[in-house]
Amino acid sequence: MDTQAAPVFDRTQEDVGNIVEFGHLNMRVPDQRLATLFYVTGLGLTRDPFLNTGTDNMWVNAGTHQFHLPSGPAQVVRGMCGLVLPDLDALRGRLARVRSQLGGTAFTVEDHGAFIDTTCPWGNRIRCHAPEPRFGQLRLGFAYVELAAPPGSATGLARFYREVMRAPATAADGAARIGIGQGFSLTFVETDIEQPDWDGNHLQISLADFSGPHAWLLARGLVTEESDQHQYRFHTIVDVDSLAPLLQVEHEVRSMRHPLFARPLVNRNASQTPARYAPGHEIAPWALPLA
Repeated sequence: MDTQAAPVFDRTQEDVGNIVEFGHLNMRVPDQRLATLFYVTGLGLTRDPFLNTGTDNMWVNAGTHQFHLPSGPAQVVRGMCGLVLPDLDALRGRLARVRSQLGGTAFTVEDHGAFIDTTCPWGNRIRCHAPEPRFGQLRLGFAYVELAAPPGSATGLARFYREVMRAPATAADGAARIGIGQGFSLTFVETDIEQPDWDGNHLQISLADFSGPHAWLLARGLVTEESDQHQYRFHTIVDVDSLAPLLQVEHEVRSMRHPLFARPLVNRNASQTPARYAPGHEIAPWALPLA
């Protein structure tokens, strides 16, 4: 008889919740050339070669996620996004090479060794990390988006996502953390620093139970756009009981039947150059092998 104890697993670590995908972060940019210099040449990300290839909008691939950068008056996210990139030394070199071309803008770089903080030409903050265990298998892509929130709002924000959006959400130490898909987190951090009014930037998520949250929001007058069969939008997060506004940030909500759900994205190996080209190494994988 085999008396060896069976392995014990924490099965809750495999729970995803109802928000199955973070898709993109959308901010308008006034200058597509400067956006290309920063997001593609500097950060080393990849312009989507299939969709929005004109000069009035640019979709930029980062692993399985995207920045959407339509032309227009600049929008600035009240917080920052966390990107995982394969090689921080290579990133340092790319950012140094675009510095002079981005002079006179809000572009900055602060090197903290273990991570690099950089600011886009219009003030959006991006913290760049190397792959590490806390990000799981992620080698390239968004790890988190962190947004500033009013004092005392974290508990209400977590409850909204937990009860309305049906996502795993917790509040502790003045921050609400919402789990999305396979390892991505949307975090709200309380601050008493006055924030600018929301300027229309948005984030896109996909839901497994698409109609349930929609019914709750619609009954309370919170749906702001019925985009099509597969998509709707809302922009005010409220206290579940009183419906008092907690925070504004637009959510573009898609179903898993949306034609773009889980669309495979092309990611280039940004370390390839004409002088140091290796055939067969053009594509950058977004995930690391299982340990």
